Amino acid sequence: MGSLVLENIRKSFGQVEVLKGIDLEVSDGEFVIFVGPSGCGKSTLLRVIAGLEDATAGAISIDGDAVGHLPPSKRGIAMVFQTYALYPHLSVRNNMALGMKQAGQPADQIAERVAAASKMLSLEEYLERYPAELSGGQRQRVAIGRAVVRNPQLFLFDEPLSNLDAALRVNTRLEIARLHRELGATMIYVTHDQVEAMTLADKIVVLNNGVVEQIGSPMELYNSPANMFVAGFIGSPQMNFIAAERIGRSDAKTVGIRPEHISVDRESGTWAGNVLHAEHLGADTILYMETEAAGLLTVRLFGEHKFNAGDRLYATPDEARIFGFDDAGRSISG
Repeated sequence: MGSLVLENIRKSFGQVEVLKGIDLEVSDGEFVIFVGPSGCGKSTLLRVIAGLEDATAGAISIDGDAVGHLPPSKRGIAMVFQTYALYPHLSVRNNMALGMKQAGQPADQIAERVAAASKMLSLEEYLERYPAELSGGQRQRVAIGRAVVRNPQLFLFDEPLSNLDAALRVNTRLEIARLHRELGATMIYVTHDQVEAMTLADKIVVLNNGVVEQIGSPMELYNSPANMFVAGFIGSPQMNFIAAERIGRSDAKTVGIRPEHISVDRESGTWAGNVLHAEHLGADTILYMETEAAGLLTVRLFGEHKFNAGDRLYATPDEARIFGFDDAGRSISG
C-alpha cells in the first residue's frame, strides 16, 4: 500500500507555470520530504497529489492505479495542514472520527480506531475537550490523529510544525518519526526546515523554481550535491562559495567548502583574515571572517572557542571536503 508515481506533472496558474514537469517514484513505506525555497512549488505539488489542485498535465498513480481524475476523498490519502483545520464546535473525539463517520463506517470500528490513535498520540485525556481548550501542539496531534484514524494509503503533511514553538517542534517531530516507524506508512512531507528534512526523511526531493534539482537520501545530498543550488540549500550554516581563480584553482569555476570543514589557528594556515563577528552558541561557535584570499567565510567550530571580533586568524579548509562546480553550477567534484 502507498506507492506513488508522478509522471511529467505540470501545473500552471494562468500564464504562470509553477510545476514544470515533475517525475517522482515513492516506494511503499518511504518517508519523502519536499524542500526548497518559498515559491518553489513544493506545497502546490503536494496539493496536486492530494487532488486539491488539478494538474495541468501529467499522470498520478497510487499503488499502480491512476488517480488524477479522482476527487481527494477517493484517492486513499489523508492530509495534515499547518493550520490544523479542526472543527471548533466538535470535540477531539468527534474531530478525529469525522472522516470515518462521513464515509459511513460502523460505529464500533470508529470507536476502536479513535481509541488506538488517541493512545498512540497520548490524547486519551483530551478526547472530550474542544480545540480552543488545547495548546498548539495538542491541536496538531489531533490533526495527525484524524489522519491516522482514516488508515490512508498516503499521509501528506504540509509544513505541519511551522506554527509551533521550537520545543514543540522537536517533540512533535519525534512523534511523527515514531508514528512512521509504528505504522510503516508512506509519508510525504513539505517543509522549509532543513533539520526536519535531514532528521525525518528516507529521501529528500529538492525543488527550485518548479523543477527537481536532486533526489536522494539526506547524506547523499549533503556529501554529493548535484549542483550549487543543492550544495547551498542543504547544510546550515550555508556552504561557502569562492571564485576558484581567487585561490589559484583552475579545475573549477567555483569551489565550495562547508563551514564545519574549515579549521582555524592563530599562528598559521591557508587563508589569513580577521573575525568580523563571533556567535557563541555553546555547542557551536560560528565565526564570520573576512579573508584576504577567499573573501568572506563562515566557519563552524564545535564547542566553545574564545575567538571574538577583531581577532586575526588563519582558516584552513579540509582539502578532501572541497567541492568544485563548473560554469553552469554543476558539481564536478566532491
